[in-house]
Amino acid sequence: MAVTDAAIDKIKEMIVSGELAPGDRLPKEADLAERLGLSRNSLREAVRALSLINVLDVRQGDGTYVTSLEPGLLLDTMSFVLDLHRDDTVLQFFEVRRILEPAATAMAAEQMKDDEIEELRVILESLPERPTIEELVANDLRFHQRIAQGSGNSVLCSFIESLSGPTNRARIWRGLTQEGAMQKTREQHTAIYEAIAARQADVARSWATVHVAGVESWLRRALELD
Repeated sequence: MAVTDAAIDKIKEMIVSGELAPGDRLPKEADLAERLGLSRNSLREAVRALSLINVLDVRQGDGTYVTSLEPGLLLDTMSFVLDLHRDDTVLQFFEVRRILEPAATAMAAEQMKDDEIEELRVILESLPERPTIEELVANDLRFHQRIAQGSGNSVLCSFIESLSGPTNRARIWRGLTQEGAMQKTREQHTAIYEAIAARQADVARSWATVHVAGVESWLRRALELD
């Protein structure tokens, strides 16, 4: 194992064991290096690597701290990686969405508070009668983001939000090329909202599956024609 990897593992072990908690300041570099049996250069490289994935926060003139370690923060780097995907892998992202979003939607039907369901209704009704493609896609993203948040599971929410970027372009393509896509999106969003508002988890799951699978199916056909 590379020396830097070993240093990363030792810092991770301190966090996992609870010796370092979210928000804690790391000991001074010289003290920590001696304690872990590392060179200061190896320790610096490990700190740099962990700061890039939002585990550590290096504050110039103040010290190095463990971040909040919240799922959204840690999965932020995954969003960057996913944004580098190739177009020929976009179907795989939709396959993952088809697994995760219906589950989150069913959970939202059980977990969302009344005022959160009202927020969802406001998002749904804020879409203009004749929206542009950009307005439709932006509204679609807000709608699904609110449902993911309503699932009550921050890890699941973060994963779903990470998938928004790679599938965003496909949403735009569909809006531009498929006849009736705007109306279909509006109708399916309404059905999902009504199922959540009625606390019908299985119905909400079914409509979410239909909704995501519809875009996936369209994309699969479009790619076969290219």
